[in-house]
Amino acid sequence: MDGQALTVLAVAFSAALASTAGGVIAIYLRAGSFLLSMAVGFAAGVLLGTFAFEMVPKALEQSSLVITVGGFALGFALVYGLDLLVNRGRMAGGEADQIGFVRSFHRRHKPHGSQVTVLAGATSAEELIEGITIGVGAAIDPSVAFIVGAAIFIDNISEALSIGELVRKETEKGYKWRILKWTNIIALSLFVSAMVGWFALRGLPPGLLGFLLAIGAGGMFYLTVTDLVPEAEDHHYQESSAIAICAGFLTILILSELM
Repeated sequence: MDGQALTVLAVAFSAALASTAGGVIAIYLRAGSFLLSMAVGFAAGVLLGTFAFEMVPKALEQSSLVITVGGFALGFALVYGLDLLVNRGRMAGGEADQIGFVRSFHRRHKPHGSQVTVLAGATSAEELIEGITIGVGAAIDPSVAFIVGAAIFIDNISEALSIGELVRKETEKGYKWRILKWTNIIALSLFVSAMVGWFALRGLPPGLLGFLLAIGAGGMFYLTVTDLVPEAEDHHYQESSAIAICAGFLTILILSELM
């Protein structure tokens, strides 16, 4: 196995391990609202910076503007479609005029699983896109794989903390096993898809690699603006979430310039 393959393996394993580690933290450390706002907010800022400074620019270098925009839109649509699927095609914000209709619909047609199942299952599916992004990004530029992997590492810890809090609310006994079960499924999804991205897709033409990277950016964008940012803001104190988002965004800006 050459050095580049070992790098991809190490990045993917570290990012995957973050989910399991986050699950262990969630078991032994009860994340308060302030900690959640900071952790999830920082992850949101990191992801925003990752696709703004690394993923989209690299995709544009490998392919045309049209292909990059199309890939980004497709990635967004795939994760949006998954969200619709698990929620049976009905979603609305807490302050939306339609929230009463959506809640009434979900009482008659429950989403596919509990709140934990929906969140953890959707996260596992999103990890497939993120894992492939690590493998494809490494084929374009090793620095992309490193920065994307670092972003997913941070994101997976914050997601595990969120899942841990939800599991505690839903399960009085046996919550430890349930937390570890879901965080390990998420970890496995990421690692396997990263290996597929590297070993099966790295030989594709540059334009197609750029398209795949753009798909990953679009999927991560949807996750950030619909999941991470709202959750961080819901738990903020003195706009701790905004401060954390800014810190994460600037962290990736600095990393992208230094690498």
